[in-house]
Amino acid sequence: MADSLKIGEVVTVTPEKPAAGGRMIARHDGLVLLVAGAIPGEPARVRIERTERSMAYAVVENVLEPHPSRRAVAGDPRCGGAVYAHIDYREQIRLKGEIIRDGLKRLARIDLPNEIDVTPSPERGYRMRARAHVRGGRIGFFLEDTHCICDVRESGQLLSETALALDAVADMLRAAGLTGAADLEVSENVSGDMRAVHIELAPDARLENPAELGPVPGVTGLSWSHPGMSADRVVIGSPFVQDTLTFPAGVDAQAGAPDAATALGWQARPAIRFRRHVKAFFQGNRYLVHELVSTVVAACPAGPVIDLYAGVGLFGVCLAATGRHEVIAVEGHPGSAADLAVNAEPYAARISVRPCSVERFVQDPKRTGPFTLILDPPRTGMSRQAMAGALGLGAGRVVFVSCDVATFARDVRRFVDVGYRIHSIQGFDLFPTTAHVEAVAVLVR
Repeated sequence: MADSLKIGEVVTVTPEKPAAGGRMIARHDGLVLLVAGAIPGEPARVRIERTERSMAYAVVENVLEPHPSRRAVAGDPRCGGAVYAHIDYREQIRLKGEIIRDGLKRLARIDLPNEIDVTPSPERGYRMRARAHVRGGRIGFFLEDTHCICDVRESGQLLSETALALDAVADMLRAAGLTGAADLEVSENVSGDMRAVHIELAPDARLENPAELGPVPGVTGLSWSHPGMSADRVVIGSPFVQDTLTFPAGVDAQAGAPDAATALGWQARPAIRFRRHVKAFFQGNRYLVHELVSTVVAACPAGPVIDLYAGVGLFGVCLAATGRHEVIAVEGHPGSAADLAVNAEPYAARISVRPCSVERFVQDPKRTGPFTLILDPPRTGMSRQAMAGALGLGAGRVVFVSCDVATFARDVRRFVDVGYRIHSIQGFDLFPTTAHVEAVAVLVR
């Protein structure tokens, strides 16, 4: 069917709904088109970019009747994956709820009767973690589907201080005589006053004058590595950043309602300290960390918890801090597991750290009685072995956190097939202006 359309051909369509990945679904002569830069319900002339057997990809050439939510875009939306930048933010939120709901319907045959609420975020300066690239002396993000460098400022996702710090690192690498390519991991805390950067040289890259590596304005820790090195080299400061999460009053105390900490089960408002390495995974949105943690903690009734894919302990450590849970936290990545062990130390009586893969843990979990299972797998979802083991645990309640709609729908379906039902689903817009959305589902049996 795609043979009926030619690359470069322009056709008129009215997109129907959003697709995962940022494009909108439209139809032309029975053929599905995935259209970039579109809005559902907005007629537009679109140019065919490429064709496949059952569908074609297109981009908006000109809008015929602008949608009320269309807005002007500054910069290239491919920079930082800002494919929703042309859509008013309230409509972005609605579309992301629709993406989760549609994914469950199409991929998991789960038809939810109500819309899914998505917790919003400020659109700018939200990212605490990013991967930048140095190519030909320039530093920035890759334009999507290319190796062309764009200035991180185009996306608006990083703090201005972060962009300045990356510029300073690029200047330092030029002074150090960098030849070849390099990638940079940057991680900072919620307040933005700690910022670690790790420089990862490509296999064929080298530094002519590594002694030029030194202090960088706005960077509290700098390290670098090359595939031929046995270990990372720390240049200045520490490769770790630290946060202290507190849960202050979330409602009007004068109204007589409990504050957020009390509602979540804490006897007091704890200051929970987290250390994380620059290369460790951590939720990327500084504005929604508390919201996300509060939602997961509130979904766990008092009692035992197994936290699979625990990372540095964002959920498991906070649950242990309530004093209402005995937690087993499982993490297979050595760096993250090391951070998890440090973060769990103050609550050692209530949390046990298992530094092993989920696949290994579920072979012999040694857990009996009712408990809550927390799952926060990578974007690829759970492996067959991990899923089979998780199902075999027999948890009374599952709190499933996912950053990918397709694998989320697939994995939730597997729980439904063995007798679980969906109690609730909520979205979190951890990456505004992009097509990504986080989903938190509570499953019970």
